[in-house]
Amino acid sequence: MLTRRTTQITLPKGGPLLVFGGPYSNLQATQAMRAQATALGIPPERCICTGDVVAYGAHPSETVQEIRDWGCHVIAGNVERQLAENALDCGCGFESGTTCDLLSAGWYAHANAQTTPEDRAWMATLPDLLCIDTQWGPIWITHGGTSEVNRFLWPTTPTKTLSAEIAHLPTKPAYVFAGHSGIPFQTQVGQTLWINAGVIGMPPHDGKPQTRYTLLHETGQTEIRTLIYDHQTAAAAMTQANLTQGYHTALTTGHWPSEDILPGALRR
Repeated sequence: MLTRRTTQITLPKGGPLLVFGGPYSNLQATQAMRAQATALGIPPERCICTGDVVAYGAHPSETVQEIRDWGCHVIAGNVERQLAENALDCGCGFESGTTCDLLSAGWYAHANAQTTPEDRAWMATLPDLLCIDTQWGPIWITHGGTSEVNRFLWPTTPTKTLSAEIAHLPTKPAYVFAGHSGIPFQTQVGQTLWINAGVIGMPPHDGKPQTRYTLLHETGQTEIRTLIYDHQTAAAAMTQANLTQGYHTALTTGHWPSEDILPGALRR
C-alpha cells in the first residue's frame, strides 16, 4: 500500500482531460499551454500538471505564479519536493557523474535563489499522487514512478516494469499519467494504459523546438500533441540569466545536452 501523499477527486462527465508535465520554469511555454487549453475550451479543473513546475528555465517564480493563477491541478515533482524542503540539489535521480548530474547544479542554484518562501509553502501542499474518478474509470497521476517520485521510465521500459509500478496502486486504474523523463509515450499494460504525457518546458530530444502534452478525449482515446510556443524568447531569457550550460540551446535545437541519461535506443 502506498504511503505517499495522495489526493482524490471526482470529475463530472463531459469534455476531454488535458495532461502536461514539466513547465521547467519556462514561462513562455506555460503561457502557451494555458492559452491552448482556453482555445480548446478545457476548464482549469480538467487540466493536470505532472510536476516539476520549476527546473531548467529562467523564470521559476513567475512560472509558479502562472500555474497557480491558472488553477489547474498540480502534483509534486522531485524539484517541488526539494525546494519545499530547502534542499541543496534537485533530487532528479541522475546517476553521479552524468551530464545531467553535473549541469543540475547550475540551474538548481538559480531556481533555489529565485523561488520565494510563498512558492515553497505552496509546493509543500502538493500531493505526490492524484487519483481521479472519471467517466473513463479511475485515473492515477504520478510524476516519475508510483513508488518513487524520481524514477525514470522510458518508451523502452519493459511492460513488466510498468506492471510492477501499477501494482503499487491501491486501485486498478484505467490510465496512469506520468512525467519526469521528458519523453512522451504510451504503453498498454494489461487493462491499464500507461502514458507519459510529455513535458512542455523542454523538447523531447527530437531535433525540433516544439514540446508535448496529452489529451484524453471523451471517447477514451489518448492523443500526444505538439505545443508551439515562443522558444526563442525563452532561450534568450535563459542566456540573460546566465543559464548557459546547454539547456538554453536545447530549446532551439531540440537536442538535450544530457543525452547520456537516455537508454541507448533513444540516443542519436
